Amino acid sequence: MNTHHNDNSPLFPFAPWRVPGGTEPSPQPLPMSRAEMKARGWDACDIIIVTGDAYVDHPSFGAALIGRFLEWLGYRVGVIAQPDVHDVESVRVLGRPTLCWGVTAGNLDSQLLHYTVMRKVRRDDPYAPNGVAGKRPVNASIVYTSLVRQAYKGVPVILGGVEASLRRFAYYDYWTDKVRRSLLLDAKADLIVFGMAERAMAEVAQRLREGRDLRDIPGTAEVRPTLEGLDFVELPAFEEIAAPTQEGKFAFARMARAIHEHTDPTTSSALAQRHDERWLVVHPPARPLEPRELNLLYELPFTHHPHPAYGKARIPAYAMIKDSITTHRGCYSGCSFCAIGAHQGTAITSRSEQSILNEIRRLTRDTDFHGTVSDLGGPTANMYGTGCSRGRYRCKGKSCLYPKPCKQLNASHGPVVQLLRAARKVEGVKHVFVSSGIRFDLALLDTAHGYINELARHHVSGRLKLAPEHVAPPVLKAMRKPEVELYREFVDRFQTCAKRAGKPHQVVEYFISGHPGCTLTDMVQLAEYLHREQITPEQVQDYYPTPLTLAAAMYYTGIDPLTEKPVHVARTDREKAEQRALLLYKKPEFHQKAREALRAAGRDDLIGIGPKYLVPPEPGSAVRMPERMAKPAHPRASRDRQRPPARRRRRS
Repeated sequence: MNTHHNDNSPLFPFAPWRVPGGTEPSPQPLPMSRAEMKARGWDACDIIIVTGDAYVDHPSFGAALIGRFLEWLGYRVGVIAQPDVHDVESVRVLGRPTLCWGVTAGNLDSQLLHYTVMRKVRRDDPYAPNGVAGKRPVNASIVYTSLVRQAYKGVPVILGGVEASLRRFAYYDYWTDKVRRSLLLDAKADLIVFGMAERAMAEVAQRLREGRDLRDIPGTAEVRPTLEGLDFVELPAFEEIAAPTQEGKFAFARMARAIHEHTDPTTSSALAQRHDERWLVVHPPARPLEPRELNLLYELPFTHHPHPAYGKARIPAYAMIKDSITTHRGCYSGCSFCAIGAHQGTAITSRSEQSILNEIRRLTRDTDFHGTVSDLGGPTANMYGTGCSRGRYRCKGKSCLYPKPCKQLNASHGPVVQLLRAARKVEGVKHVFVSSGIRFDLALLDTAHGYINELARHHVSGRLKLAPEHVAPPVLKAMRKPEVELYREFVDRFQTCAKRAGKPHQVVEYFISGHPGCTLTDMVQLAEYLHREQITPEQVQDYYPTPLTLAAAMYYTGIDPLTEKPVHVARTDREKAEQRALLLYKKPEFHQKAREALRAAGRDDLIGIGPKYLVPPEPGSAVRMPERMAKPAHPRASRDRQRPPARRRRRS
């Protein structure tokens, strides 16, 4: 594809937003210095992206993807990565942008990159050179916006990325245990572009270039003094949901439900929320990209490497994804704890098979490629080529998969199976693995015939990672996840296929502790399941209430927003630690906490020595013996075991 086509017809992707006579896409990374700008013949940048990540010119990094897209539209785009927040000169290195700043905290939430859920300081940052922590501030969106405001007065600041997207409404902040205002107001930015922001950012850039205002753009959040002339749905006011009362929590739950129900870019109205005397207005999401548009993005001239300024420094997040290929966007799973649907959308946009194969061929020409595509997938690998047969985004109040797959869902795995087979045949490719998440209930449908066998025979590196998350029905219901029986059926089928193929694959299972709706009794049930199935979890996740998710609303309010029924919440550090210990009960360092959890749940019958017990008793305490040892077969047996064996006389 000619990525700088001059055709302005509406059939050509993004044609209305192209800059007449704009810059040509460059095979070099976006500039990070004046010298690089000079080499391109630029005296200024139109848009400068400030990011909390190291600049890696790879489409898996948001700053690179948006930056390269804006460059393709014809803008002069520069990047300032991980600036020194104590030195305003660190954001003056490229000069004053002629149109705007684009600010993002990076690929992940800056708070979560600094602290564990138990509020312990993390020692590394996988998105920084050599993984060194401390180059990204806490509340990076707010700090970076303040920094660029100081550097050059009067330049519009457009916030984007995961951190800003998920905080576009008033939200519950786990770290302060309070409801906070929309990040747009706290950061004092001009606009938030949320989600996968190509359409919104293209419209913003064009309006700034033409001197027009930034109101009413799909996929953006803005602040207004009035709502005059706006078609909107009003949310409970910030002051109402922030009140630390039961009424305030019910209002928060109503807000969460309304946001959840108004996600369709074609039928939803703007959502308005009063903050003091001003109104936060969040417009409906931008229309998802079409396949040809997504193809174009991934065919832009990325170098697929970190910027040369980093030299030989290793960036851990890049090392993990450098040989991976993104096949599609979006996820319609609807898991209550997951923000993918809220950020990428619930409609699947799949790249064409040819576009994906072209990227694999490009990968094989890279001198660092050794024959293995580490991941061919997306948010959920086996959603490639699937979606609503009626073209809907998400039915109001319904889910595509929960509690059962919708009858209108086109869940054929034919396209993904065909893609996997074609990818294996690309010259220079030895292995094509699927490391992205797999929705096992989809893979069990009749329309997925052959997928599990294909996966087991060719596309697992030895360890298949799956996320049942839990086994207790009340917890799975709160998570909006399928029942554990379906999970076990998938594992059995997979292992049968692997055995037939002569592949000794292992299944690595991921679980969450402390999720809303989960009690200690539920965690004991999960621990017993792990014990019975002889599973030793390698990685477990302490639940974190990600803003804009249904589970975060449950965590803060103790109410399920969709049913308005109460849910149990593990809010104290003690109960969180006990739930985690029940997942990791096999490790000696968790024995004491696991014992406390078992006693609190009334299950001290699982404390003892022997195969039926989960953890041993405290050292020096009375020992609960296994039944086969508690009653010797002969009255003298216990005494006889203490006597030295009699010597036999040797015959001459």
